[in-house]
Amino acid sequence: MLPVFAVIAACVFLAAVMSGAWLMQRVTGNAGWSDAFWSLGLGLSGSALALVPVAGADYPTTRQLVVAALVAVWGLRLGGHIAQRSLSGPEDARYAQFRKEWGANFQRRLFTFLQIQAGAGAFLALSMLVAAQNPQPEFRIQDWAAIAVLAVAVIGEGIADRQLRAFARNPQNRGKVCDEGLWAWSRHPNYFFEWTGWFAYALFAIDLSGDYPWGWLALTGPAFMYWLLVHVSGIPPLEAHMLRSRGRAFADYQKRVPAFFPRPPRQTGGSARTT
Repeated sequence: MLPVFAVIAACVFLAAVMSGAWLMQRVTGNAGWSDAFWSLGLGLSGSALALVPVAGADYPTTRQLVVAALVAVWGLRLGGHIAQRSLSGPEDARYAQFRKEWGANFQRRLFTFLQIQAGAGAFLALSMLVAAQNPQPEFRIQDWAAIAVLAVAVIGEGIADRQLRAFARNPQNRGKVCDEGLWAWSRHPNYFFEWTGWFAYALFAIDLSGDYPWGWLALTGPAFMYWLLVHVSGIPPLEAHMLRSRGRAFADYQKRVPAFFPRPPRQTGGSARTT
């Protein structure tokens, strides 16, 4: 059996973290900090869950230590990136739109929204726990593949973030659509790599011999993340904002470049970019 108490503790911890995020945005007036709190909170709770003792083991296994370290690296990179963006830039467009739409009810509705995010984080952390709890004593080729997948995901997402940041900092690109580098292959390459990374926990967890059936539960991580990014809190509100702010330029970009899964750029007669 999985240590259910640990999942409950993660739920409580993440609820407290997102309450802190709500207080932070009250002080700063920038709700974009919420995403930094979420990433860092999930990274910390996921690392702790990875180190919950495996039944029958007197000390953490190699797999547990590796999963804990990888979760920490993921959380620190993503949380640090969002924190830097919140420090130096305006409020995230999604939260700015919520502030406009919710009006006088913004603070109350935002608190509820952030607690839902805490629940989503706890559900995702379950994949990390399941991965680390795999009782197989040996470190398999499959585990090395998991490390490679997460490394590619973190590096790819970092490259996409840096490319967009560099593009936005160039005054000549003001008001344009970024279709350079990875952004010519996908309209949301950072989201694609974020989603890809969650398959690493499934690779750590799944035992094809059938001795650890709980491992298949780790597939809920990439499935849930895909749903969030593509259908709920990622692409839909962000692209709605881009269409409002960039109009035809972004609509043309939508026609040329796929939303999520990358494909080689198509040669066209024109170019349109936005930050």
